[in-house]
Amino acid sequence: MLDGIGRRFEYLRLSLTEICNFRCTYCLPEGYRRPCSRPVELSVEEIARAVAAFAKLGLWKVRLTGGEPTLRRDFDAVARMVAAVPGIRRVAMTTNGYRLAEKAQTWRDCGISAINISVDSLDPARFAAITGHDRLADILRGVAAAQAAGFESIKLNAVLMRGINDDELEAMIDFVASRDLSLRFIEVMRTNDNVTFFAKRHVAGQTVIDRLEAAGWRRLPRQPGAGPAIELGHPGAKGRIGIIAPYARDFCSSCNRLRLSSDGRLHLCLFGDGGIDLRPHLADEDPAALIRRIRSLVATKAPAHRLHEGQSGATPHLASIGG
Repeated sequence: MLDGIGRRFEYLRLSLTEICNFRCTYCLPEGYRRPCSRPVELSVEEIARAVAAFAKLGLWKVRLTGGEPTLRRDFDAVARMVAAVPGIRRVAMTTNGYRLAEKAQTWRDCGISAINISVDSLDPARFAAITGHDRLADILRGVAAAQAAGFESIKLNAVLMRGINDDELEAMIDFVASRDLSLRFIEVMRTNDNVTFFAKRHVAGQTVIDRLEAAGWRRLPRQPGAGPAIELGHPGAKGRIGIIAPYARDFCSSCNRLRLSSDGRLHLCLFGDGGIDLRPHLADEDPAALIRRIRSLVATKAPAHRLHEGQSGATPHLASIGG
């Protein structure tokens, strides 16, 4: 499945809910606020039809995300179902880690092989200030549980923020250098709800790359199905470090992902002007119409986002369609 400029799509970010129980300063600083008419989330059956259609179009990697995806009571059932869809070779998840210590083995047994965990600070007080929860010790126990459960890929995500956690860069690098983990620094992204925060806290990812390369870290080849991170390794380090820099030049040129929101809307770009409702097709047992619809929409994907022009599209906050 190709778009109009020849990009091939093999990766689906599937949001299971827009609800999150954390109050991260860069996303939902006031916590999740239920709208008056919150759309109904896709059922397991609707998700199954959607994933099967995307798989028939060549997508082989699915990431379960949110909000916090594990807030869905049927999360385990969804994970098992997605892992069983013919053509899906890799199921990943992104979580704030609040249930990871107790559920890591269960989720691995459900067929999830890769997990991303949000860890924006290694200082307990600062972690609590960023997320609204004093749970850093619990999250780190969850990381250890994920390692014990045998996940093939474990990544820690840290949103880099000027004046908040940018002074922890060296400590975070040291933490992952001694462990078989990947640490990914993510630039703060401007959304419709965080314009002032972005202007005050944004740190360019290239500054981190420059520091790493000066310290002997070198860029690694991009792996099949990988996301947009620039990954670096060091001969003296067990772990790897990735940088997600959406404001970097040509960031969109290698885009290989599509997004399906928890209420069934296809988003061709995180910062697009809105999603296209696929739900009417998800009630149909015949997948042909759904497949045709997806293929025709992907052909219209824009060459790049417009963040450099101050345009965040219709995205109110990152939890709304899975970040």
